[in-house]
Amino acid sequence: MQLKIMPKKKCLSAGRALLILILCQMLSALEVPLDLVQPPTITQQSPKDYIIDPRENIVIQCEAKGKPPPSFSWTRNGTHFDIDKDPLVTMKTGSGTLTINIMSDGKAETYEGVYQCTARNERGAAISNNIVIRSSRSPLWTKEKLEPMTLRSGQSLVLPCRPPMGLPPPIIFWMDNSFQRLPQSERVSQGLNGDLYFSNVLPEDAREDYICYARFNHTQTIQQKQPISVKVTSVDELNDTIAANLSDTEFYGAKPHRERPPTFLTPEGNASRKEELRGNVLSLECIAEGLPTPIIYWIKEDGTLPINRTFYRNFKKTLQIIQVTEADSGNYQCIAKNTLGAIHHTISVTVKAAPYWIIAPQNLVLSPGEDGTLICRANGNPKPRISWLSNGVPIEIAPDDPSRKIDGDTIIFSNVQERSSSVYQCNASNEYGYLLANAFVNVLAEPPRILTSANTLYQVIADRPAFLDCAFFGSPLPSIEWFKGAKGSALREDIYILHENGTLEIPVAQKDSTGTYTCVARNKLGMAKNEVHLEIKDPTRIIKQPEYAVVQRGSTVSFECKVKHDHTLILTVTWLKDHSELPSDGRFTVDKDHLVVADVNDDDGGTYTCVANTTLDNVSASAVLSVVAPTPTPAPIYDVPNPPFDLELTDQLDRSVQLSWTPGDDNNSPITKFIIEYEDVMHEAGLWHHQTEVPGTQTTAQLKLSPYVNYAFRVMAVNSLGRSLPSEASEQYLTKAAEPDKNPTAVEGLGSEPDNLVITWKPLSGFESNGPGLQYKVSWRQKDGDDEWTSVVVANVSKYIVSGTPTFVPYLVKVQALNDVGFAPEPAVVMGHSGEDLPMVAPGNVRVSVVNSTLAEVHWDPVPLKSIRGHLQGYRIYYWKAQSSSNRNRRHIEKKILTFQGSKTHGMLPGLEPFSHYTLNVRVVNGKGEGPASPDRAFHTPEGVPSAPSSLKIVNPTLDSLTLEWDPPSHPNGILTEYTLKYQPINSTHELGPLIDLKIPANKTRWTLKNLNFSTRYKFYFYAQTAAGSGSQITEEAVTTVDEAMASRQVDIATQGWFIGLMCAVALLILILLIVCFIRRNKGGKYPVKEKEDAHADPEIQPMKEDDGTFGEYSDAEDHKPLKKGSRTPSDRTVKKEDSDDSLVDYGEGVNGQFNEDGSFIGQYSGKKEKEPAEGNESSEAPSPVNAMNSFV
Repeated sequence: MQLKIMPKKKCLSAGRALLILILCQMLSALEVPLDLVQPPTITQQSPKDYIIDPRENIVIQCEAKGKPPPSFSWTRNGTHFDIDKDPLVTMKTGSGTLTINIMSDGKAETYEGVYQCTARNERGAAISNNIVIRSSRSPLWTKEKLEPMTLRSGQSLVLPCRPPMGLPPPIIFWMDNSFQRLPQSERVSQGLNGDLYFSNVLPEDAREDYICYARFNHTQTIQQKQPISVKVTSVDELNDTIAANLSDTEFYGAKPHRERPPTFLTPEGNASRKEELRGNVLSLECIAEGLPTPIIYWIKEDGTLPINRTFYRNFKKTLQIIQVTEADSGNYQCIAKNTLGAIHHTISVTVKAAPYWIIAPQNLVLSPGEDGTLICRANGNPKPRISWLSNGVPIEIAPDDPSRKIDGDTIIFSNVQERSSSVYQCNASNEYGYLLANAFVNVLAEPPRILTSANTLYQVIADRPAFLDCAFFGSPLPSIEWFKGAKGSALREDIYILHENGTLEIPVAQKDSTGTYTCVARNKLGMAKNEVHLEIKDPTRIIKQPEYAVVQRGSTVSFECKVKHDHTLILTVTWLKDHSELPSDGRFTVDKDHLVVADVNDDDGGTYTCVANTTLDNVSASAVLSVVAPTPTPAPIYDVPNPPFDLELTDQLDRSVQLSWTPGDDNNSPITKFIIEYEDVMHEAGLWHHQTEVPGTQTTAQLKLSPYVNYAFRVMAVNSLGRSLPSEASEQYLTKAAEPDKNPTAVEGLGSEPDNLVITWKPLSGFESNGPGLQYKVSWRQKDGDDEWTSVVVANVSKYIVSGTPTFVPYLVKVQALNDVGFAPEPAVVMGHSGEDLPMVAPGNVRVSVVNSTLAEVHWDPVPLKSIRGHLQGYRIYYWKAQSSSNRNRRHIEKKILTFQGSKTHGMLPGLEPFSHYTLNVRVVNGKGEGPASPDRAFHTPEGVPSAPSSLKIVNPTLDSLTLEWDPPSHPNGILTEYTLKYQPINSTHELGPLIDLKIPANKTRWTLKNLNFSTRYKFYFYAQTAAGSGSQITEEAVTTVDEAMASRQVDIATQGWFIGLMCAVALLILILLIVCFIRRNKGGKYPVKEKEDAHADPEIQPMKEDDGTFGEYSDAEDHKPLKKGSRTPSDRTVKKEDSDDSLVDYGEGVNGQFNEDGSFIGQYSGKKEKEPAEGNESSEAPSPVNAMNSFV
């Protein structure tokens, strides 16, 4: 059976939901798709009473739709408004909106008036309301002179405001000169007219700056009245004034203003009238004076005040009723009362009404030959007059239409044709206003179309109504049918409700309501259908609500809110305190199911609400927190918590169980968390494993379990001091067996021999077996072949060997777990290889390129991949030095090996010896080992520079000659061509003399230098050369012998008495100078020697250090040590560079001395750094006294 919408309109009873009522109101307003021909419809327009800001351009809105798009025109004050003739007026393209550019030139007052917009196309014309344009005004207060007011305490007072009449009317308020609002009360208040009323004045009311302000919101300006001065005199002040102006016989004394019953300051008299329009706010005011201050009460004589629409303002002096209706007409009485009496005033209220709609005309779409009606029904007080227009023209003078008949507020159409299309305007007006409505009649012949999007998904909470839309259009009006399911199963009318707008209502949606629904629209011109989908979701429920709590100040409280919801919806849980957001305070923490408040204080008391929201529904639950004072307690003892107890297992399922417990005493340190452990009694008895942790506020935990495990649980509590002892174990719980959840990991297929495949895996633990009878199904097949899988089931082991396999063939391998219940999921496939064998082919085309004397580059061709028979690990070069090119003697040298990873086909051989003969071969390497070697390839390295001579000795020194002996370099690295000897003298100040260069044949090992200076030290630089260049040098020093005659003269002088006396005198003088300088230095003054030194700065007589002026040791400019006596040539005149007694520190810059690449020292005796031996005397350093003495030896 199918559901079908009947032509008769069907609205629901008043008890239906608001949404259903809205649907009913929309039934007659059929929306015409914009791609179909239709008359204009006004979609946007400016308000009827349009007050503009004169400081901005005027924008008068008029927007309309239609097909074809409408054109627009305007009238102003009832006549055509030609916008083309006014350069300040422009019309928006494709729109009727006007912009009047008064900012550039023009005044707003010039464009005040009544405007009306007309939108027209070939099917009719729609008109806007009459838009009255007025410019806002904020006039100044009129100049007036305000006299100061003097009153006695207790008198009443009215301060007039009388603001200027603005447009719109201003907002009135009273302030002082400091722009502070004046305080108001039951005694002092502002009336509706803006005046400030005092029921009685007090001395503190005296001030000179009562100022009334008028704020004009439209122009955002504030106008100010002249300040009013009020002086309040007390009785004592008044008596003093009278006594000063009257004689004793005339003075009787003033008395305080007497208390009096109330009288009304406004309104005047016993009765008044008030008229208000329906829908406005009715404001009634009564302000009374009296002493004591009167209190105001309100009643309605013939009824009660409406509860939800009545408000009291201004300390009950003003009664307001919003959304006033005709039923609010009647007599209202205000009563002013104080301790001395009461008065009342009656206000007779009449509620008039501008026109308002009862039935507004709606657009009418008819098919040729159909009948229809337009109804325009309005009400008001007085009763409005209804008039009709057609395309903006009074219908009485509009073109005649034989299909149209007017009957008061109804137009009846019969047998319409396309020419009957038009726009009708209904005007309902009375003395308080008017209503104007456009409604078109559009005659169309259109097959049905469904406007609701196809395959729309509706989601509804179970047991709630569901509304499935089927917006449609067609002319004639289509009938709507609904079907459920692909086969169109019938919908029973007692379950479903169909609305005339096409909506299908399911009053109480159930789970079985889920499915696909089809909407079908039909008229005589055709048929259309659309499918929508409905899903029914589980409602959100709070299964554990927060509970009322009473806690002491400073403690911690927890509220639990456990929510169950549809798993396909996103849940958000929000906590509120007293219906507002939680305080932004770190003491409030929210986790999944709990709100925890730490360090509770009195302000935390209140109502806490848990609100659970999804996209479709929400639920809430509340609890009250009461905070009380803490009770006195003895000094706390802090310790780890006591163990939890009373462990209980509930909700026992195959894969989960709920564990609950009771916490032990926290021993004055809050429990921060609970640790839950489990024991597998079946597989690992006595061994406890970590299961999970939960916050210290929880006493239950939902635990995930594995099949075929005999569980026991225990709980430990943790606080800031540590962990409690474990609780007693819970009862045991054996889960049911199931097939394995997982397969073995670390599956590999690697051959150990050339003809096998070893399949290995990491077996499952007993905990992971999920049941008895754990086994493994091992499967394999060649990767590149078409063979089927070969499988074997093995016991609980970790390896299986497949024999008889081809050498190094890729295999696909998988291992699946199974037990007595069934198989694990399909395992992943892993690629492996059968066993490797040694490579069969050697690399070919081996080529050697000598780069230099110590480096060669080797190239080779790769071997075929099939010949490798394994995983290519790289290529290995074996090379060795076969013979020396210098003496051609063959001797065995240990072979060296270099391995190059991967598929590289070239490599570098570093560290070769120059002038040598090498041999090499190349082999390919796989996981099994090396393949055969390539044919040997020999190559020679070119000559290189030689090493330093092995030794250098200086023998047979004489007065003018020295003999040098040496051993050839230990590594000549080629054929020696010659030796080079460089030498230069060194004087007593370490200055180097001219450098002499001498070439010596390569076959020599001894050389004598003649014509040398006697008693002179020489420095020698000696190195060998090959065709490649000069080698490293060796250095040595030696001294020629001393002339005996001069030595004897020196001894004679040294032994003379006069010489000894002179030396003693010099020593004594130096000692005296030292003492004087020391004394002068301690006194802070200068001494002559010091002054002389400062003046001349002679480098040879400066025994003072430059930094602090103190005496220092004699040294060269860089503080180098002098030559030691032990640095002389030993008696055997032989010096080797490796065992020389000379310290390098003595000749250079200590440990920072510079050396050549061969280790030879290159610093000068003077300490200057050098790269080459110095030629000539380049030293300007002061001579060392010690060296000077040595020169006499």
